[in-house]
Amino acid sequence: MQSLFIEYVTLILIILALVMIANKLKIAYPIVLVLGGLALSLFPIFSNITIEPDLVFFIFLPPLLYEAAWQTSWKEFWKWRRAITSFAFPVVIITSCVIAFVSQALIPGFTLALGFLLGGIISPPDAISATTIMRNLKVPKALLSIGEGESLLNDASSLIVFRFALAAVITGQFHWQDATSNFFLVIIMGTLIGLAVGYIFYAIHKWLPTTPSIEVVLTFLTPYFMYYVAEHFHFSGVLAVVSGGLLLSSKRQSMLTYMSRIQSTNVWGSLVFVLNGLVFMLIGLQLPSVVEQLGDTSLEKAIGYGLAISLVLIISRIICSMGASVFTRFISRYIRVADPNPGWKLPLIHGWAGMRGVVSLASALSIPLVIQEGQAFPNRNLILFITFIVILVTLVFQGLTLPWLIKKVKLVDNAIPEKEQEVSIQHKMAKNSLQYLEEKYGKNCLQNEHINNLYERLSIELNFLSQAIETKDTFEGFNVKKNQVIYLELLEEQRNLLNEINHLEEFDEELIRKYHTLIDIEEYKIRERKI
Repeated sequence: MQSLFIEYVTLILIILALVMIANKLKIAYPIVLVLGGLALSLFPIFSNITIEPDLVFFIFLPPLLYEAAWQTSWKEFWKWRRAITSFAFPVVIITSCVIAFVSQALIPGFTLALGFLLGGIISPPDAISATTIMRNLKVPKALLSIGEGESLLNDASSLIVFRFALAAVITGQFHWQDATSNFFLVIIMGTLIGLAVGYIFYAIHKWLPTTPSIEVVLTFLTPYFMYYVAEHFHFSGVLAVVSGGLLLSSKRQSMLTYMSRIQSTNVWGSLVFVLNGLVFMLIGLQLPSVVEQLGDTSLEKAIGYGLAISLVLIISRIICSMGASVFTRFISRYIRVADPNPGWKLPLIHGWAGMRGVVSLASALSIPLVIQEGQAFPNRNLILFITFIVILVTLVFQGLTLPWLIKKVKLVDNAIPEKEQEVSIQHKMAKNSLQYLEEKYGKNCLQNEHINNLYERLSIELNFLSQAIETKDTFEGFNVKKNQVIYLELLEEQRNLLNEINHLEEFDEELIRKYHTLIDIEEYKIRERKI
């Protein structure tokens, strides 16, 4: 046990080094981690580190999905709901069908049921892979919103395909009516369970005498409760976590205190970074065990099958994405849609961005070794190997070429630039603050020096922001940058003073640290402000 712990600690240190290399090369770190895992798999010291499907689904998946849902904008999610649901459900089912028929025709002895099983495993883009890579690329907000939303929801449809295909292989029977009814049951009940558990934890945060530390711990427990309850009743744990996460994310301002929000952001950021790193590294480390389990099929043939299926998968997704664009233009004549003319550039990028990840590999690993009467599960090892090849091709090849493709097609983001939005938000906040002071403390503004200084500072800020909005010559001004540099120098001088004060016997170091934290928060505000 101790040696295994040391191996994982060493693995985390290697992950940190690889992420630093990825940042230096300006490559999305999941790609570097998968390749690094492949290289490490050649060393015997890491040969016993394998993916346990139950471990991935229950330990890794709930917090990663919850954090992704927490970061997802409900407003953007609802705006693009039609595009998100079309890719999360119909496109996944269509892709599964294509993979089923192609694999049956391509691979000797591969039945249609096995084809649907493979399709259910590899058809949905992975929530972890897609969101992690897309967040590191400068893409239009619409593309990011659709990609994140799709990757959060597509588990339901793929899970149904996988479950019923597995049952068909084992029993030799398949019932479309049962599959359809269970499909909607899993979706609806998983969502309701997530919302119910979400409201329970909302009440705990809202009404019980919690502290910031307790609230942060509660945020860790929440996704596990959502996932476990839904899976216990054989519904979609992923949809439970996603629906509950979206609910609580929309209520974060009323549910958490300001200190809880600050602490949870920092703690969750570090946790998700480590979990993501381990997940992608574990994918690469599976190479020896996957190859060893290949069985009678030669390695060359298995690689050929994997590459062919990967090509079909990529082409199918691009065709579906382009088809969705055409359908959107047609249906916009009859119903209101977010973008009545998506064109071809955005759908092409979205189609190319369908990376697969650890969930697909864990699903393949969860296929039982034997079926009835001890008979070996047919082509299990080949399905596992093809899944591994698909993950490598989509994650590494598509992930590396995605920035190049985005640059080549010259995507145009029609949304208002973030800098302009920030100026507008700051302008509205300053204007509203002045109105509030005038209405409630108008007389005190002249009598109270502190309120008067606050009023004058807000007035100067409002005047500057108004000029910035009128002239459109925002955010690149020399004076603004110079003022920020001077302010940062002043904060550093204050840190030096605190360090000198800390050497004096009469001052408590805990108070010194408190003021260091306040300076850090102030520096964060200055550096993150775009003007």
